[in-house]
Amino acid sequence: MRHLFFLLFTVFTFAQQTQKVDFKTAYGNISINPIEKKVSGSVRYVFEVKHAIDTIKIDAQKMVITNVRINNKAVKFTNTGKTLNLFEGFKTGKNTVAFSYEATPRQTLYFNGDFTCESCSNQQVWTQGQGKYTSHWFPSFDDVNEKVIFNLNISFDKKYQVLSNGVLLDELPNKNEMIWKYEMKSPMSSYLLAVAIGDFRHQVIASKSGIPLQMFIQPKDTAKFEATYRHSKQIFDYLETEIGVKYPWQIYKQIPVEDFLYAGMENTSATIFAQDYVVDAVGFNDRNYVNVNAHELAHQWFGDLVTAKSGKHHWLQEGFATYYALLAERQVFGDDYFYHQLYRTSLQLRNAARTDTIPVMNEKASSFSFYQKGAWALHLIRETIGPKLFQKAVINYLKKYQYQSAETDDFLAEVRKVSDFDTETFKKVWLEDYRFRSDEANALLKKNEFIRTLFETQKMRLRPFVENKERFAALLQSNVFYPVKTEILYQLKDLPFEDKKELLLLALQTNDVKVRQSVAEFTDEIPLEFKANYESLLNDASYDTREIAFMNLWKNFPENRTIYLAKAQNWIGGNDKSLRSLFLTFSIENQSPEKEKYYNELVDYTSPKYESSVRQNAIINALAINENDPVVLKNLVNATTHYKWQFTKFARDKIRDLLVGGAKPQFQMIYHTLTEKEKAQLDKLLEEKK
Repeated sequence: MRHLFFLLFTVFTFAQQTQKVDFKTAYGNISINPIEKKVSGSVRYVFEVKHAIDTIKIDAQKMVITNVRINNKAVKFTNTGKTLNLFEGFKTGKNTVAFSYEATPRQTLYFNGDFTCESCSNQQVWTQGQGKYTSHWFPSFDDVNEKVIFNLNISFDKKYQVLSNGVLLDELPNKNEMIWKYEMKSPMSSYLLAVAIGDFRHQVIASKSGIPLQMFIQPKDTAKFEATYRHSKQIFDYLETEIGVKYPWQIYKQIPVEDFLYAGMENTSATIFAQDYVVDAVGFNDRNYVNVNAHELAHQWFGDLVTAKSGKHHWLQEGFATYYALLAERQVFGDDYFYHQLYRTSLQLRNAARTDTIPVMNEKASSFSFYQKGAWALHLIRETIGPKLFQKAVINYLKKYQYQSAETDDFLAEVRKVSDFDTETFKKVWLEDYRFRSDEANALLKKNEFIRTLFETQKMRLRPFVENKERFAALLQSNVFYPVKTEILYQLKDLPFEDKKELLLLALQTNDVKVRQSVAEFTDEIPLEFKANYESLLNDASYDTREIAFMNLWKNFPENRTIYLAKAQNWIGGNDKSLRSLFLTFSIENQSPEKEKYYNELVDYTSPKYESSVRQNAIINALAINENDPVVLKNLVNATTHYKWQFTKFARDKIRDLLVGGAKPQFQMIYHTLTEKEKAQLDKLLEEKK
């Protein structure tokens, strides 16, 4: 109860502060040291005291703060290690506070790559403020309701490019560094403050409304530019029109960074997203940036322009961004795609409700509820009152609360103003009840002919194959959206080959990437007469399909393994190098004359020079070949110190498995080669096994 009281007290304190004090503008001059992983500089805030207040707080996590001046006079202050507390020198009305600070952030500001390495090319610095608190690297406000106009001057090595929110006003040489001057015109919450530093190339296009769209990419990925940013302008123009409110910022930047913690983050005017979504034309068919692109852009209105007052209303950000991303994808990929995505999430929501009993309007709700159930709730409103009235409500909501915070009832009030929609029942059923209304969802889904066909095809599972064969053939040769065809292939998977041969050939002849992938996935045993047809999957425009087909052919036709390796020798795959890792591993297993060279390459991929996804694949495969390799074990221990929690969890779990298998002596042998941080992590795991 003590911790709960402290949390409530803290929230109350800052809510009280925003009623009495309004921070208007921030001017920051900061320098980032990637070698020491430090940030230092000076900050000046302009603020207004609206009502008498004893103490004003600025969040500053574990910072050294000096030279505090209010209205140009030195003042006393306290630094709790969490907040800078100001208690003298300010007056009712306009004030300024200026101070210097230094911090070594443990979160929110991340350093990727070795900045002491001249030959390395993956060095980057970037921020992630949501859920992590910007106050770890810049004195600011963890309360989302305090909105400030941020202007940053950032000093860094001139070999790199520094990106931040707003418009770049100037680049000023400063010895071996450069000062990048960024300006914002409108206020935002502190969690949306961002910096991204690296070696980037970029292209600029203008939206239909004249907004500059800057799209960045690493030099090594310039050939992937088109596929990565495909449909970007179309998405921007569509959302601006569909939402009905002009894009609220001066510029829009998109920056991919390595080992990002999430898919993307909607920093105001400067979205940062994961390198995983940097794809070529083949990778586009497996995992593309379109949905994340649209989702983070929609946040520029829902979250950045109007921010949810508290976690209870977080669905207003994620639900809106998810739904408008789906609407944008509908514009790009069509109605059937849109309805299929809604159908898939309806199944997931129905299943999740069996164990997840936390409703959408609860700060402890799952991300899936905030995103997907929030989107479904909005779809219900839009379908009920119609797109035009829905847009009118959204326009009124965004204009009324622009550059402010809002809560659920604020939006629902705007819905009531334009329609007779029963918002009270809606709120109880869709937002305050954990259950998912499948019947209502299905009724909306059945408006789409493809969904009706899919439902009919699923019911065919209950009938004998002989009764379905003719219908299956007709559907496979039709233009129906691919999930109907993959459903058919699922129903065929356990049938004897002779019974389904004709239908499998029809499926291959569709030349649809997803349908052909289902043939690869649902065909376990490959008869000799089908071998040539199945081998054609190795040429498909899908890295996933190639991997599935390769593995299956390797198992079915061991006599042809050399041929398959020759086919795969130039494969790389996506950013995780999955196909290259596959080729190396299977070449070693097949006793290739170059197996030593290939093994060394695989081991190299386990090192910190590469992204975590590359390393994880390589570690798994290298340990399968030699679980005692000291280099791989050292790189595995190093992975436990990574900032990406998914990767550190993998590494810890892998070490636990190896220790159970008796690998403690091998870890003890490399112990002296580890850094102190690595030793500390390994000690914890060794202690577990005592």
